Amino acid sequence: MALTTDPARAAAAQMVHDVLIEKLQLSDSRADEGLAPEDRARALRLTLATLRNLDRADTVLKPLLRKHPPVEVRNLLRQGVAEIHAEGAPAHGVVNDIVTLFRARPATGSFAGLGNAVLRKAAEAEEWDTLPPQKMAGWLRGRVEGQLGRKTVLAIEAAHDAGAPVDLTPADGDAVKLAAATGGTALPTGSVRLDGRVQVSALPGYEDGTWWVQDAAAALPAKLLNAQAGQRVLDLCAAPGGKTMQLAASGADVTALDISKHRLGRLRDNLRRTDLTAEIVVADALTWQPDAPFEAILLDAPCSATGTIRRHPDLPHVRDGKDVKALVSLQSALLDRALTMLVPGGTLIYCTCSLLPDEGEAQVTAALERHDNLQLAPLAAPWIEGDWHSAEGGLRLRPDFWADRGGMDGFYIAKLHKSA
Repeated sequence: MALTTDPARAAAAQMVHDVLIEKLQLSDSRADEGLAPEDRARALRLTLATLRNLDRADTVLKPLLRKHPPVEVRNLLRQGVAEIHAEGAPAHGVVNDIVTLFRARPATGSFAGLGNAVLRKAAEAEEWDTLPPQKMAGWLRGRVEGQLGRKTVLAIEAAHDAGAPVDLTPADGDAVKLAAATGGTALPTGSVRLDGRVQVSALPGYEDGTWWVQDAAAALPAKLLNAQAGQRVLDLCAAPGGKTMQLAASGADVTALDISKHRLGRLRDNLRRTDLTAEIVVADALTWQPDAPFEAILLDAPCSATGTIRRHPDLPHVRDGKDVKALVSLQSALLDRALTMLVPGGTLIYCTCSLLPDEGEAQVTAALERHDNLQLAPLAAPWIEGDWHSAEGGLRLRPDFWADRGGMDGFYIAKLHKSA
């Protein structure tokens, strides 16, 4: 007789497997296809809880295991421990369902008894709350510590552990009004932060397209570009489109370019929902030639995405840092190419959602050395906090900033001016 498994827990187990064993990003996993919306949301929540608590779960499990079990077994145990201790789920139900998952899978079926015994003991562990947060991957931790120091590393890891709340960008720029409508909090930068777990599609204004989901830090590059109505603006590497919508909402004449047709599909959907307009171009930014240069350009360059781990704890497990060198070269080439598409006297915002200076401060410093007609424009706004400024004149945002408000994604932002 076929075993009946909890669909959300089963999907979470497969997603954890996809990340840790298959090295797939969660966005590429199809484990939750066909699930009801509430089961899909719970599966993702369980997956994120497991990935954020691997070190803690391993600490709890270590004294309960005589030898290392196969990785598939270990991952199911980790999931059970994380759900019991991090999510606060009743141990009895978790143990029963995880044991059923053991039995339902050929690779783990013979370990069902072990799983039952270990999880029952793990449920009684009292040290969970005293254990440190998940450490950053070694290749990333060393680089960040070398640049920012150990104290900052620990603060960032605590921010990763806390996860990321949902932030909204209001199409009309009225954060106070949107906060009142959604029950959120208006942030100093103009975003709205929601508290607790929410079903985004059920919030007022979703169907009307009066806002979109966008991390508060990710909303700042377009805000700092300050596009004007009628201005010709290029959004390079535009997908999934939060910045494009910000630019379009300003009344600018926006061209959104990205190499990925699939990712631009999501941007098209969001533009329809928000009733905003932009010309969408599927092309390689390094070879595409516009009909005329642009007055302003926003380049959100492809990067290691190390600033988004609080939101995407799968990233450290599917990347090893070996692609950073190639990404740095691509960023440099994109910056140079973007400048050829900018009118003299125009403005370019360069940004990356990375914690690494090689993808931020060093890129801009090198670009200034390569181009005599390029200057760093000052970044001034009442909401910019003092410790956000970086030494060369950009902004360095970190996950541990706004800790009392729920943090922000790590970002680097610089505003560049091309001489006439």
